[in-house]
Amino acid sequence: MFNIRVERVVKKHISDVFEMLVAHEDYGQLPGIKSARLLESGREERNGEGALREVDLGALVFQERITHFERPYQIDYRIESSKPLPVRHDLGEIKLSEEGEFTRVVWASKGHIQIPLLGHLLFDKLFNKQGAAGFHSVLKSIERR
Repeated sequence: MFNIRVERVVKKHISDVFEMLVAHEDYGQLPGIKSARLLESGREERNGEGALREVDLGALVFQERITHFERPYQIDYRIESSKPLPVRHDLGEIKLSEEGEFTRVVWASKGHIQIPLLGHLLFDKLFNKQGAAGFHSVLKSIERR
């Protein structure tokens, strides 16, 4: 099982951080992300609850559904499909809180790469390491903008 949790204070206002996290069309400018596109719009907001996005990391492409959207405090998502590695995704959440004029972000993702033996022994550990590095990198990039 992979279990990623990254916590960081971003030196930006909470509404700015939230907007950068939901703006899928700008994901290609973030490190480690080749591109992202909206497959289905959300119910009340284009990138809000119900939205389905495809995120291309180069080596991995996944489709994530926004399952909870509370502006500007929380975005929950679930990976519905992925290739070439099949992922069972149990938790994806990004929680934001104000810390003075800055924003504390807690980003968590849990699941399992569904390849017998190798999924647990190799890919889950790799996903933990690469996922944490990727989340940190995205938040650093948001702070620099």
